[in-house]
Amino acid sequence: MISCTEFIPAYSELFKYLEEKGSKKKVMEFWEYISDEYLNDSLKKSVEEAGIRGCWNYWSHSLNEEAAAFTMTLDEDEGEFTITMHDCPSKRMLLNMSHMEPYHDYCGHCDVLYRRVLEPLGYEYIFDDSQTDNAKCNIKIRKIR
Repeated sequence: MISCTEFIPAYSELFKYLEEKGSKKKVMEFWEYISDEYLNDSLKKSVEEAGIRGCWNYWSHSLNEEAAAFTMTLDEDEGEFTITMHDCPSKRMLLNMSHMEPYHDYCGHCDVLYRRVLEPLGYEYIFDDSQTDNAKCNIKIRKIR
């Protein structure tokens, strides 16, 4: 079986291709399509059923499947969930490849895909991508009261 990480370079190249042939708008449209078509039955459903704990349930599975180095925290009383990505395997793989240049905004898909699902459900989605050149990021999700 091919792991999900085998597709990382192809995704990066696809994002570059879409931007070169169309525009950044084409990349955004693709990310929105992926969010709409593939996250409604997973992340959206999980959050609708379990509230902020649904974020924990979703990312516990997906980040472990990717073998990411991360810390998650959940405060149900405050309605907050955070992910501290210590080392993103996808971005690390791209950074370590000498034969290709990663798409300049590769990590932007994490912002678009998940924000698009969570904000309509009444959550604030805060994505700190200031350390993505080191394969690190932070995500905070809060229930808007």
